[in-house]
Amino acid sequence: MSVKIRLQRHGKKGKPYYWIVAADARAKRDGKFLEKIGSYNPNTNPATIDLNVDGAVKWLQNGAQPTDTARALLSYKGALLKNHLAGGIKKGALTEEQAEEKFNAWLEEKAAKIQSKTDGLSEAKAKAKAEALAAEKAVNEARIAAAAPVEEAPVEEAEAQTEGEEVTASNEEE
Repeated sequence: MSVKIRLQRHGKKGKPYYWIVAADARAKRDGKFLEKIGSYNPNTNPATIDLNVDGAVKWLQNGAQPTDTARALLSYKGALLKNHLAGGIKKGALTEEQAEEKFNAWLEEKAAKIQSKTDGLSEAKAKAKAEALAAEKAVNEARIAAAAPVEEAPVEEAEAQTEGEEVTASNEEE
């Protein structure tokens, strides 16, 4: 039985949500699976990935083959690196402590990158909001400036109407 680590689609139309599962390669995409390893939500920015790294490494060591997208997700969360380091431990190139130290250093670096992206997105959102507010203020000021002469115009028209009424009244008297 060949095992694949792949995505199993959930969620509604237009709002996909995926489970990362280890499943028999012959099973349907959304069908029977052996173990749920994690979840992936591409609707958020940045995408939310929850992964049991140790469970994924266990399946990789037992011969499970990840699909292309699953491989990208496993790499993003460090499961492939941890599997690689575990191979180094088996060969005697690394000790458990060295491998754990390398993996934790990689995790800290990755967390810093993700945090910087999140900060950049929040700054861009705040900047866009400030620009929209400034544009709205400019439109409101233009609207107020355009409304001011309109208020004076009816006064002039009213004066012209009263003068016209006086002219027509004097014509009627004659």
